[in-house]
Formats: sequence, C-alpha cells, structure tokens
Amino acid sequence: MTSLQQPVKEKKAGDLKIRVYRTRGEMGAAAGADAAVKIKELLRAKGSIRMIFAAAPSQNEMLDALAADPEIDWTRITAFHMDEYLGLPPGAPQAFGRYLQGRLFDRVKPGKVHLIDSSNGAAECDRYAALLAESPIDIVCLGIGENGHIAFNDPPVADFDDPLLVKPVELDEVCRRQQVNDGCFPGMDDVPTHALTLTVPALFSGAHLFCVVPGPTKREAVGRTLGEPISTACPSTILRRHPDCTLYADVDSYGAEER
Repeated sequence: MTSLQQPVKEKKAGDLKIRVYRTRGEMGAAAGADAAVKIKELLRAKGSIRMIFAAAPSQNEMLDALAADPEIDWTRITAFHMDEYLGLPPGAPQAFGRYLQGRLFDRVKPGKVHLIDSSNGAAECDRYAALLAESPIDIVCLGIGENGHIAFNDPPVADFDDPLLVKPVELDEVCRRQQVNDGCFPGMDDVPTHALTLTVPALFSGAHLFCVVPGPTKREAVGRTLGEPISTACPSTILRRHPDCTLYADVDSYGAEER
C-alpha cells in the first residue's frame, strides 16, 4: 500500500475493524487492494472461490481497483450479487446485475457469474438460494445504506435469524430516497417499491467481508453502525459480530469528531 493510502484512523467496534482514509479515492483503492490480497491468498490455497458483490455507486472505486489488478485469476472465481429490483423494464440501466456487468464482470470475465433474474419474481428466490447454498461463500464486498441496510435488508424487513437466503422485500422510503440521492433515478416515483435481496444470514455467511462506505450522506449510518445497540433498527450494527469484517470509510463518512 502506498503512503497516500495509509488510513488516518484505525480502530475496532466489537469485532468490526474500521479504517478511515483521507479521501474517497484512497479509501476505495485501499479496500480494493486489501480484497485483492485476500482473493489471491485464497486462490493459492484452493481451486476456486465464491464472491458476492454489492451494486452501488459507493463501490465504484473499490471495484475499479479490483479490475485493475492483473494478478487475480478471475477464471477461478464464481460471482454473485446481493439484490435486484422488481418491476424494472428489460434492459433498464438501474438494474444491479447490469451495473456489475459493466463495472466489473465484463472487464474481468469471472469463471461463473450468477445474476438474479427478477423477471421471475419471488420464484427466483429459490433458484438463487440453491446456487448460494452449493458451497460456502468466501468473500462479500458490501456497503451500508443511509438507513443502515445491508443489501436490501431495510430495518422493517431485516432479520438476523432469517431462515431464508433470498427473499422478496418492500423497500422503505429512506432506502428509495437514497436511490434518488445517488443519481440512479430522477425521482421517487421512478424508484421500484420492491426487490429481491440476499438476507442478513446469507451475507453474514461470507468468511471475509469488505464493507466500503464513503461520502457525507453515509455519516449518520456509519455512526449508528459503530455506536448503536446491535439490532435490526440499524441492520448494519450486526457487522460488529462478524469474525472478519473491515469497514472502509473516508473522512466524510466517518466524520471529524472522535468516535
């Protein structure tokens, strides 16, 4: 890691490791570099690995860093993503699978890519859950929503003991507003009201989690994640119990105040 990518702060909250960087670019580059190290370490130890990716603008810099690493053998990686809207027209640019294809999968050509087919509605949950259950998940690259969601597990629907791996959910207003704030949709009326999501246990099953959370709009969520009691009122608080999760923030998302 270069000197520009050294964190300005490192600490822990429960089991959760926190690294704070001066800029969003440094944060994304550091997260990507750390994830790449883990990918290559695992590929040296086993024939293939399985990864789950979030699809959001917050992940751009980290995904770019992964795509730029020439030493990752993507042919030995099976890729999943963690959520998808219901009700988008075919080919809609906001589809998360489409985002990840353009941002990462088409660039690196993983050995297998499993996209969520939301055109099948709730029936897709069983198909995708079966694929996830075929073998353990090695790495999850995720973010945190403005309401503390991980994937589309908003506070009203998050369940830390969910018996399902994938489920249909109704998106809460804060979550839908974030999609407008991120520039993904022009207005609230354009944002789908429902989606399919991997559940909290599905994400938590990953052996190694890399959580990238930049920008001032995420400052409240980061503060809640680190400081609130662990509960579904802020689903991301559960990350403090994962045995190997690192949260990457920039100064804007972490805040200048001491935590």
